Amino acid sequence: MNLEAALMQLPEQEQPSNEGDWLVQPVDGQARISQATGASAPGLVLSNGLIRRVLRLAPDAATVAFDNLTTGASILRAVSPEARLTLDGQAFDVGGLLGQPEFAYLRPEWLQDMTADPTAFHCTGFEHGPTEAPFGWKRKRYSADGAWPAPGVRLALHFAPPKGAPNLELVLFYELYDGIPAMCKWLELRNSGSKSLRIDAFSAEVLAVVDHESCVEDPDHWRYPLLHVESDYAFHGMGQADANVTTCWLPDPRYTSQVNYGLLAPLLLETRPPIGPGVDLAPGHTFRSCRSFLLALDSTDRERRGLSLRRFYRTIAPWVTENPILMHVRHADDESVRVAVDQCAEVGFEMVIMTFGSGFDAESTDPDEIARIRALAEYAHSRGIELGGYSLLASRAVSAEDDVIDAETGERGHAVFANSPCLGSAWGQAYLQQIQSFYTATGLDILEHDGSYPGDLCASTTHSGHRNLDDSQWTQWQSITGFYQWCRSQGIYLNVPDWYFLSGSNKTGMGYREVNWSLPRDQQILLGRQNIYDGTWEKSPSMGWMFVPLVEYHGGGEAATLEPLNEHLDDYATHLAQNFGSGVQACYRGPRLFDTEATKAVVTEWVAFYEEHRDILDSDVIHVRRPDGRDIDCLLHVNPRLPIRGLALVCNPLDEPVHRPLRLPLYYTGIDQVAAIRERQGEAKHYWLQRDHSVSIRLSIGPRSVTWFVIEEAAEQD
Repeated sequence: MNLEAALMQLPEQEQPSNEGDWLVQPVDGQARISQATGASAPGLVLSNGLIRRVLRLAPDAATVAFDNLTTGASILRAVSPEARLTLDGQAFDVGGLLGQPEFAYLRPEWLQDMTADPTAFHCTGFEHGPTEAPFGWKRKRYSADGAWPAPGVRLALHFAPPKGAPNLELVLFYELYDGIPAMCKWLELRNSGSKSLRIDAFSAEVLAVVDHESCVEDPDHWRYPLLHVESDYAFHGMGQADANVTTCWLPDPRYTSQVNYGLLAPLLLETRPPIGPGVDLAPGHTFRSCRSFLLALDSTDRERRGLSLRRFYRTIAPWVTENPILMHVRHADDESVRVAVDQCAEVGFEMVIMTFGSGFDAESTDPDEIARIRALAEYAHSRGIELGGYSLLASRAVSAEDDVIDAETGERGHAVFANSPCLGSAWGQAYLQQIQSFYTATGLDILEHDGSYPGDLCASTTHSGHRNLDDSQWTQWQSITGFYQWCRSQGIYLNVPDWYFLSGSNKTGMGYREVNWSLPRDQQILLGRQNIYDGTWEKSPSMGWMFVPLVEYHGGGEAATLEPLNEHLDDYATHLAQNFGSGVQACYRGPRLFDTEATKAVVTEWVAFYEEHRDILDSDVIHVRRPDGRDIDCLLHVNPRLPIRGLALVCNPLDEPVHRPLRLPLYYTGIDQVAAIRERQGEAKHYWLQRDHSVSIRLSIGPRSVTWFVIEEAAEQD
């Protein structure tokens, strides 16, 4: 079927009808592919009522419109290639159109006179269908009811090489998702020739975006358009911004009418690896790039941007909503693990991790040790508890033959974490295979993988898993993400102190300094709340772990330690309250969770509180007041799709009670007129919302205490 005939099979373009707020109300955000009309024809439209991307397909494929339908703003100002490649040292564009007379804006009537680039890969056809999962997710534990894969549509554009290019089949993939202004793009290359070729570099996305600020001179820091960009090629960061290595905001030399005198405004977006991939593609083999995601933002407000980003992660990587209650047991011997399992079962904890320094060895090949761990896992399962352990990858030396080699010195010891093994070495490849075999044989449920691959380059030319420096980063990333995706398909929970969420990991650190857990207990408690408050601007509560040192950790002595637990029960209870009340799970590290019946009762009480309110506590948060030790602080959980629309956690760090009004912003609860609010299990009171969707409630909270308010929608009252 030729291109025009295929386009005629698509439905006609529909006008978006969404009028509500996609973060609050259900919207008709179903993704669709339709025919383009007017000057964009012949072409097609990807739209879900929140964003719209228009691709003209003749004389070649090119994005000719990209719109934020919530704000009505255009994201695109100029036509660019759809992708870029460097193959065997030769650079190629993919699609695109030539002849745009002005690059500050794009008028539709110009498209009729624009021409194809004869040196670029040329679009020959397309296919479409529903989204497809890039890897499996075995659901074994409680999580939000998110679909996988994220529902939506997939478009595949096929391209043929120009004269003089290698014999290749190139496909660009686009996915647009239901109900969220986000899409994904990646490319695949199949070598149809008779000889190997080298993929030196690629850019999976190329967009000339609109100006976001007016800077005649060169500022110290550029502000970028309302577009969040990231890919699954990410490492060495507990936050997205730290781990993002593929998003490149570049000057566009074509844009000569911009106000910046040096023509340096970063208004050309490309997503590409920082080096390579540098891999050789053998005849008959296929190369698949990393996946690049675009999320259109509609506000500069920090909270709204954060809500959009958190919704994005829960949609694209819904396993991040798994949030098991976990304990770190200090020793991996049978008696210690069984005690921990029994105590967890008694108080309602759900998972035990044999922590660092416990003696747990996931690299063991000893049949007796494998049988011992399998027996412990079976015992834990008989008590309804999941079991797993800790393994360290990076930040250790293995051998001169297997460690990362520095390009400048030719020596090891210069990796991100000083010494680190290369995943392309014989040791690195055997390590991942052994962890996989160990977990398969033992039936363990969780891997805490410390020092995950941090993006090291390796100049070795003797490692079997990579050729040299050029392909060392790409091949190591493939190894670690392939392993994590296998874990996800087996239902193995992944604690990884790095940003591997889009490749299958469940949780990373919320963000804290480890030595702070050696400070006096009252400082630990307040700093912990600050860490949660600050860490949840971009992470949902379930995406970050906190820490509770039941025994001494990094020193500090008695003043920093909770053991004996019954002697520090108030401090222990506050740790439990602020973690569970924030929807954040902590690593409770020690030999036991309780030492007396009174201690057991406190732990059981807070676990029961979390389980009763789990849906709302695992939902989004609104940041009401940051902890500072000078006044009360407050986090507000919101979810307009639940019967309980909100839950406000209020903490008083002061030595005296607080009696005063407390303003709660309820817009994101979805309540429009009247809220029914009760403190703890008390009687609900009705509040008319003010014009800004806030209410003012009366707060009376004792010294050094915690309370909470449950918020539901009420019928209208006089």
